[in-house]
Amino acid sequence: MAISYVELGGTLFIPAIHKDLLQVVDGVKYPNLKSVVIDTEDSISDAKLPDAMKAVQETLLNFKKSSLFVFIRPRDTTIFKEILNFKNIEKIDGFILPKFSLSNAQKYLSLLENSQHSIMPSIEGSELFEESKLIELRDIVLPYKNKITLIRFGLEDMLRQLKMKRKCDESIFDFSVTNSILGNFLAIFKSSGFEISAGVYPCFKDTDGFINDVKRDLKEGLFSKTIIHPNQIEIINELYKVSQQEYDEALEIYTQKEAVFNQNGKMAESTTMLPFSEFILRRAKVYGVSKKVL
Repeated sequence: MAISYVELGGTLFIPAIHKDLLQVVDGVKYPNLKSVVIDTEDSISDAKLPDAMKAVQETLLNFKKSSLFVFIRPRDTTIFKEILNFKNIEKIDGFILPKFSLSNAQKYLSLLENSQHSIMPSIEGSELFEESKLIELRDIVLPYKNKITLIRFGLEDMLRQLKMKRKCDESIFDFSVTNSILGNFLAIFKSSGFEISAGVYPCFKDTDGFINDVKRDLKEGLFSKTIIHPNQIEIINELYKVSQQEYDEALEIYTQKEAVFNQNGKMAESTTMLPFSEFILRRAKVYGVSKKVL
């Protein structure tokens, strides 16, 4: 059974060769971090791959499992097959499947036939731009739905293919082309019951920009987010709290016996609003009810 996406919070990506890798995955270095990815892909050069694989093996032998969710991002299907055979791989909660595409999806998934790990396919290539190919990918992963925590997309890969770059004060939803791509992506996967994680915000020194980016993610129906710096951990945990009004309204809808009722001057329908209300209540349980305004 897949891990609940609500519990992931900000997912910190850390290169497998990072000097503090063991302290991080032990849950010691960043005690409020909820999920981490040991990366053997984009953050590792070809020359450093053997060192990265050795580091993953040593980590599996030595780290102590905590409440922190630990994932590995393999480099490709060949490396993934190798990693799956590492001793103590059962310590790992799951995997991000990078460059997930029509050319390798079946190979990735076949390697997981006898695995209980949660997975997060990451769609990063030309499929992003073609609705028919996204639908084909969705149909491929549907039988594995119970293993899939989130569907991810390669935000920087998307921009690269479009020869675009955004500034720190710009949302990916500000541009007509990327807004259209992500709207289509969300519609295809969320309508089939999959959840979608939010893309990276690269300006790690810009706190205000990061806050605005997370708020826009939430507005657009994205939850959990790739983070690349520890200073983003506490911010995202705070932003994922719900307001008192959100909590009260969600609880009222969840417990309401009337099909339609007046809620603070708005029409509320118990059945249609129940899924979002359940999401708010789950967020409140994991992150709490906010006393701050960010």
